[in-house]
Amino acid sequence: MADQYDVVVIGAGPGGDVAAIRAAQLGLKTAIVDKQWLGGVCLNVGCIPSKALLKNAEVAHTLRERGKEFGFSFENLIIDFSSAVKRSRQVSARLVKGVGFLMKKNGIDVYMGTAHLSGPGTVTVTGADGKPQILSTRNIIVASGATPAVPPAWKIDGQKVVTYQEAITQEKLPKSAIIIGAGAIGVEFATVWNSYGAKVTIVEMLPHLVPLEDEEVSNELEKAFKKNGINFLTGHKVESVESTDFGARVKVSSAAGKTETLDAEQVLVAIGFRPNSKGLGLKELGVTINERGFIEIDERMATNIPGIWAIGDVTGKLMLAHVGSAMGIVCAENIAGVDTVKLDYEMMPRATYCQPQIASFGLTESQARERGYTVKVGRFPFQANGKALGLGDYAGWVKLVTDERYGEILGASMIGPEVTELLPELTLAHMMELTPKEIARNVHAHPTLSEALMEAAHVVEGSAIHI
Repeated sequence: MADQYDVVVIGAGPGGDVAAIRAAQLGLKTAIVDKQWLGGVCLNVGCIPSKALLKNAEVAHTLRERGKEFGFSFENLIIDFSSAVKRSRQVSARLVKGVGFLMKKNGIDVYMGTAHLSGPGTVTVTGADGKPQILSTRNIIVASGATPAVPPAWKIDGQKVVTYQEAITQEKLPKSAIIIGAGAIGVEFATVWNSYGAKVTIVEMLPHLVPLEDEEVSNELEKAFKKNGINFLTGHKVESVESTDFGARVKVSSAAGKTETLDAEQVLVAIGFRPNSKGLGLKELGVTINERGFIEIDERMATNIPGIWAIGDVTGKLMLAHVGSAMGIVCAENIAGVDTVKLDYEMMPRATYCQPQIASFGLTESQARERGYTVKVGRFPFQANGKALGLGDYAGWVKLVTDERYGEILGASMIGPEVTELLPELTLAHMMELTPKEIARNVHAHPTLSEALMEAAHVVEGSAIHI
């Protein structure tokens, strides 16, 4: 006999588990299905363990490169990369256990296995033992996530040619690495491996590192990477990737047609993601899936088929964990018929944890001008921020993009120390329709990095204080 639910969530990542918890809070009988792990990619092999590695990398870089500056000296410094990886796994395991606890706390049934929508309101879960279990439900939330996109000719062997999934768990540091793709994953791994002494080269097809960010941010990051000895080839297309006896070889070509051959111990492919929408039975039920494989949804997170919903990376809206979580909450609230909100994906916070960190939301300066706004920019450098100077980490700046006519905050781009922690004040200000005047008048504790936001707001208002 089928188990009857109000909601069955397929995928237990940061979108799915949040959707399940919110649905349960709203009194809906809820189950969640995952074929591999609670917490999804983010907790197990993504956001969380990578941040643990980046902290280790920060310490390693300080000890290796800045000891004299901070007054440390060593006769025989030993830096163990495997210990960093082990610590990252411990951090991940702790949070995964926490997700399991939350499922029990909220009365959510957990099924481990492969899910298939075998009919309207029916999910068949096949466990590791091959036995199927049928779940009957009024609503299905697809939160199946995404998988690294790899061209068919590039053979991932898990040793010489890898994706982030293999790279984040390997305990051996590659002596040399080629990273294909200069998005968040690419520049974060470049930061980690370079900090431990690996020779790193990034290949990016577009003209700049982190090409989706403000161009000035890209330029600032490129200066920092050059200073730290990270090589990069922007505006270069990868022609081929192949394993060799000693590692891997990548052939690239520039926009001018010049070709170059790169050799390294390991190649990391980080060029993007494809949605996990195949094999679920969605097309058979008539769910609309676009040409790229993403599930089409409306602002409620509903598909074109009543009772089938989708959230997170599988929709392609904005492939970030916190966006998936926000979508999960909105989806559950729409299913329950309670008041909720409409998400503005363009205004979602975006964070990259390389060194220096990058944080942004909304429009870049060039995007705002292209849309016809009369733009006024407020910029404040961390070189003039006491806390940043004390940390010894003062590269970069805060940049507010505003509409001169009405004072509306259109977006922000930041690069520098812990700027990812500065985003909430700005996104909250935007959501509550505050202007730079309110940010400038809000008293910020001293000395803090957040003072840079206040100072940038003063610049917009024409009353710069410390520059």
